[in-house]
Amino acid sequence: MTMTYTSLFNQVVSYLDREDVATQEQIPKFIYQAQQYLSLACKTIGVESSVVSFFIPGQSVYQKPANWRRNISMNAGSGATFDIRNPILLRTYEFLRAYTPDSADATKRALPRFYSDYQFTNFLVAPTPDQAYPFEYTFLQIPDPVTLTNQTNWWTNFAPQVLLNATLLEAMYFLKNDERIETFKAARQEGVDLINQQDDMRIVDRSSARQAD
Repeated sequence: MTMTYTSLFNQVVSYLDREDVATQEQIPKFIYQAQQYLSLACKTIGVESSVVSFFIPGQSVYQKPANWRRNISMNAGSGATFDIRNPILLRTYEFLRAYTPDSADATKRALPRFYSDYQFTNFLVAPTPDQAYPFEYTFLQIPDPVTLTNQTNWWTNFAPQVLLNATLLEAMYFLKNDERIETFKAARQEGVDLINQQDDMRIVDRSSARQAD
């Protein structure tokens, strides 16, 4: 049976065997904190999403989508009807700045060939686009947290036991149950390690042969 927020909540209540309201009111917080930790600890976990938009002539910096986690690939259209797909390759920020030293130089604008992270919330393209080329950006997005109104997500569907152990660990911290903290910490780490082992050979950017972190 697929785990849901409600079934997870009930499992935690059953395991803790605590009827006091103060503890039960904290369970949604335990579940949220567990998901936040797992999203940081697991390398390439996320929901694959794509954005289709247009470059703005003369603009080289663009905002990443909400809950961005990892780049996967980018391509842009060119030609008379913009239906020729051109891969845009992921490179370092320093490479792009060296490739296009003056992004404001209108004589050097063209179809972007490279992109990079620009701080955490933006990406940079080079050269600076000279036209409103359509582009498709594919990325990993942190799963929306499972909540009372969002009953399932990546964790409940594909790693329910890991989420349960991580949630119970948060509860042990709250209850100051030192005897059980190490047990659930080891169980959570085992789950994280198994997920990361599955992802070690994942190519983070499909346009270039790069190993995962």
